Amino acid sequence: MVSFNHLVIIYDFFIIIILRYAREKYNNRLKDCEIFASYLFFYYFCSMKETVVLKDLSIGYTQKGKSKCVASGLNASICKGELTCLLGRNGIGKSTLLRTLSAFLPKLEGDIMLYNPTTQRVATLSDYSDKQLSKLIGVVLTEKPDVRNMSIEELVGMGRSPYTGFWGTLDEEDRQEVERAIRLTGIDHLKGRMVHTLSDGERQKVMIAKALAQQTPVIYLDEPTAFLDFPSKVEVMQLLRQLAQEQQKTIFLSTHDVELALKLADRIWLMEDKGLHVGTPEELADTGVLANFIERKGITFHRQTMTISVTPFTSNASNK
Repeated sequence: MVSFNHLVIIYDFFIIIILRYAREKYNNRLKDCEIFASYLFFYYFCSMKETVVLKDLSIGYTQKGKSKCVASGLNASICKGELTCLLGRNGIGKSTLLRTLSAFLPKLEGDIMLYNPTTQRVATLSDYSDKQLSKLIGVVLTEKPDVRNMSIEELVGMGRSPYTGFWGTLDEEDRQEVERAIRLTGIDHLKGRMVHTLSDGERQKVMIAKALAQQTPVIYLDEPTAFLDFPSKVEVMQLLRQLAQEQQKTIFLSTHDVELALKLADRIWLMEDKGLHVGTPEELADTGVLANFIERKGITFHRQTMTISVTPFTSNASNK
């Protein structure tokens, strides 16, 4: 995987080589050669899969006027066309990281680089306006939407707010995007239903459809499988993987469903006190990182099958 630092080096390489050639042959066209090198760099970046890049990122929050650092020195990337799952124990900072990536919380140090496919430019998260970010990043939070007397079409239509006027009136193009989002998430059969009548699994699919209607290249989800029964967990995770691959979305989510993430994620981010481990499930299994995270007394991680088994405790009395 080529990092953002590597891209900068490649850009510098383009500049050096082309300017050296220009000085020898076409000394009067240096500016044209710089522009050409820039185009080559951005063409190269567009051919890469990285959409979000963390560079020496420190995250945290402000408490009583003082900044509290939750994690620091984070370096990683999230790629288009992939489902990336964030794992870690409770309180390690997963939600803080997600909210920082979503621009809900300010970073403490470092940079978050975000690629805009419309302009084909890379900029830090803070360089984008709120309006620009609303067309680049979609967010699905853990909280259930507390709405009544609203149909699923109306809720999904709220995803079009970055494109509508003050009154939020949908035009024909907006309605087509709503229909497309509903179709992609497989909830056509729910059309006409009121949101408060849906099951947790159905409601979560509607929220994903709302994010799709927003037409953002990046979608972040905070524990999307929380509160769901197991079949619904599987359906939601399979849907997100399908959307990442078929729609070339950059999908990043936090979850406590470890075994499910290992089965369906293209890439894993594992947050620990010692830092952030990034790799495919197989890579993290081979290095022993997953076993260290998962295994406890009575809990065993099986690297070959990417499964977890639990052995019930046996009391001393039952052994007599």
